Amino acid sequence: MATKSHLKLTPIIFIIFISILTPQVHSQSDECGSETNSCNDKSGAVPLKVIAITSILVTSMIGVSLPLVTRSIPALHPDRNLFVIVKCFAAGIILATGFMHVLPDSFDMLSSNCLKENPWHKFPFSGFVAMLSAIVTLMVDSMATSIYSKRCRTGVIPDNGTVAAVEVDQEMAAVGAGHGHFHAHSHDIVKGGNEDSQLPRYRVVAMVLELGIIVHSVVIGLSLGASNNTCTIKGLVAALCFHQMFEGMGLGGCILQAEYKFMKKAIMVFFFSTTTPFGIAIGMALTKSYKENSPRSLITVGLLNASSAGLLIYMALVDLLAADFMGPKLQRSIKLQIKSYMAVLLGAGGMSVLAKWA
Repeated sequence: MATKSHLKLTPIIFIIFISILTPQVHSQSDECGSETNSCNDKSGAVPLKVIAITSILVTSMIGVSLPLVTRSIPALHPDRNLFVIVKCFAAGIILATGFMHVLPDSFDMLSSNCLKENPWHKFPFSGFVAMLSAIVTLMVDSMATSIYSKRCRTGVIPDNGTVAAVEVDQEMAAVGAGHGHFHAHSHDIVKGGNEDSQLPRYRVVAMVLELGIIVHSVVIGLSLGASNNTCTIKGLVAALCFHQMFEGMGLGGCILQAEYKFMKKAIMVFFFSTTTPFGIAIGMALTKSYKENSPRSLITVGLLNASSAGLLIYMALVDLLAADFMGPKLQRSIKLQIKSYMAVLLGAGGMSVLAKWA
């Protein structure tokens, strides 16, 4: 009798066990498959996305164009102290963007419960990809600077007895300009030699920095365009407008120092200004097929964010901050260094606060 009663209870226990597990399975699939939120409103999100495209486009253009337009103002000329302080402020913003916005997003995505335990939870892919990105950026930075320096030196050095000394010192100044290793010897022999030799460096910095910002901006725009969460979009639009404006100021300062011709400046301004709106438009077009929490989306966006973070952190620390603080201008003035450090902390702190919303 006991055996029969146990047999009767077995199906009941099995049903209860399945009923306990079923909600968990459904909640996990809902969490990883689609957004389930009271703020989820597809029709209400479309006007917000249109506003986001317009406002981000305008603020991006203002931010990146501001350093180029204000060059005629004597106080904001690249040779003045105020320009250095503003550039350090923008570099702090770019640094905080990498550390406080892009890299944490990558860690969150690649450690999501929607991904398999092996290998995504067994290895820190975000840190690894960011490290590789920084190394690759260093390699591109170094090789591109060497190529530009050789091209710029062709046919420039005068044919006299001091050719060898000038060539060696100019080469060292060109390669080390970004890190502050300048030689007074070449400056004494060739007036303005350091200015000319820094041009290749400034141009490489501007191009590599724009590349990293573009990748980051497209990813941000794609995520915003694909989301239908009106509560998130409202705060994200305001935060991204500030983000794009100040990040554009940093890039605009680099473009100004690179002394490109008008057409190249216009192209770089255009690409920076339109990448985030373009990403939003792509996200809107892919709203049905793009699922923010699907494994494929998490892996793709997470890896792109990690690579972008490594590039932005390298550029901010090495090519912007270290180049200025170890350069001759700041090394000659402790007072200017303190002001520049305060500008860096202000920019990084302000952008870190925005991490609460974006």
